[in-house]
Amino acid sequence: MAGTIKNTSTPNERTLNFWERLYLPEVLKGLGYSFRKIVKEPSYTFEYPEEQWYPPDGYRGRPVLVEEEGKPRCVSCNLCAKACPPMAISMETQEVEGAKEREPKWFEINMLRCIYCGFCEEVCPEEAIVMSKEYDMVFHHREEAIFGLERLLMPAERLKDRLDYLAEVKNPQFGQHWDFKKSNNIHSLRDRDFVSWLKEGGKETVDSIAS
Repeated sequence: MAGTIKNTSTPNERTLNFWERLYLPEVLKGLGYSFRKIVKEPSYTFEYPEEQWYPPDGYRGRPVLVEEEGKPRCVSCNLCAKACPPMAISMETQEVEGAKEREPKWFEINMLRCIYCGFCEEVCPEEAIVMSKEYDMVFHHREEAIFGLERLLMPAERLKDRLDYLAEVKNPQFGQHWDFKKSNNIHSLRDRDFVSWLKEGGKETVDSIAS
């Protein structure tokens, strides 16, 4: 059975005249309004890609690994991978000589999974993974979105703005200033300041307090 036509117009509804029924004049009015805005209004957009936006220091772009003296600052503690909500980070640990004792054998971030939340940066005890200012990325294949160490490592000099920002934001705690000591993050007991202090006579101080 065919449907029936029902008039749903209200009694006070205005009826369209002939030109309004054609819709063409109304379309031309809209185009004219847009053209006047283009000519008279100032431009608020960038002429991309010739002009690009430079983000502030607090911007969370793609995560990168801090490189110092040709090696990653990362000690491969795996905290960033544990804290990552979309599980975009994976790594394998290897032991190395020196005070750091461990570093990643390989480190990968799947940029298609990354949501730029910055959790990896927050939990990192070494400030070895930080959010950069890079936001313009294009991938032709899914494999290109998996960044390894060669694409993640970035010299600390290039990340000075972000590292200074983190020092300013992270240090103040409960209205006080936390004097961060880099030696606290040396993951070798023999290189700690506390051990040196004990050798210089601090053991007697500890014994006297204990007694």
